[in-house]
Amino acid sequence: MRGPATQDLWISTFLEAQAAELGAANNTLLAYGRDLKDFAGWLARKKSDLGAADRDQVEAYLIACDAQGLARSTRARRLSAIKQLYRFAFEEGWRDTNPAIQIKGPGREKRLPKTLEVVEVDRLLQAARTTGRTPSDRLRNTCLMELLYATGMRVSELVSLPVSSARGDPRMLLILGKGGKERMVPLSPPARDALAAWLRTRDEAEAEVVSNGGQASRYLFPSRGKSGHLTRHRFYLLIKELAVTGGLSPDKVTPHTLRHAFATHLLANGADLRSIQTLLGHADVATTEIYTHVLDERLSELVLEHHPLAKNKG
Repeated sequence: MRGPATQDLWISTFLEAQAAELGAANNTLLAYGRDLKDFAGWLARKKSDLGAADRDQVEAYLIACDAQGLARSTRARRLSAIKQLYRFAFEEGWRDTNPAIQIKGPGREKRLPKTLEVVEVDRLLQAARTTGRTPSDRLRNTCLMELLYATGMRVSELVSLPVSSARGDPRMLLILGKGGKERMVPLSPPARDALAAWLRTRDEAEAEVVSNGGQASRYLFPSRGKSGHLTRHRFYLLIKELAVTGGLSPDKVTPHTLRHAFATHLLANGADLRSIQTLLGHADVATTEIYTHVLDERLSELVLEHHPLAKNKG
């Protein structure tokens, strides 16, 4: 069996299979598409294509990416996309060989995630209560931040929460995570209070929309934009604004920083890695183990800063 007639068809067919069979997230598919189109374009300039490329050409492409100064993580992601495409092509019978199967990637730089102290999180939460043009905006911002810190959700999971998941003063939230996997996360009392306050205001606004002939939103954080809910980009800008209001460096604060803070603070207070893995929705506990290194680093800094024997008395 021959592969698709064009390189674009190779890529689009592969992406459709990833979406249908594995439930790959839209952002993941977009990244794969960009990476594979770059590889296909490079091959075309070398008078080759996805069906004819061999191992030497795949390795030459990775060397070219390195020469461009691309980050190690970017090169690792591109190789991962190429490997998955050729594995799919081999399984579909488009190729007799997989030219990428034995190629080892550059690996990822093991940088520890940035996190926040409890007092810094408190300042962000307080800033949310006073930031916004209207009382409704302030209630929404408070609810967003309380939920994010209470659950450790990914920002994409947070902004796309269906309002049905928040009905009835829930003690737990059902979250749809990566790959369509569901998980339950508990809500803290402050998060439940913030959620109840926001729901009252949100429902009043939605009732007015319906009375004017509009359609009620199915999202907890509705928006008039194309997605129908608050976007990741808008929330990213919001959290930078909250950092400034709270007296924190905006460079230090991102939505993902709150996810890291959630995990690190749980670990510092005695939670076990398996529980944190479940709450974060990590497929592998090895991903969660990085937080033990974050905690070790923080403890080392505390000792060096405060222990009398560690201070230079010279």
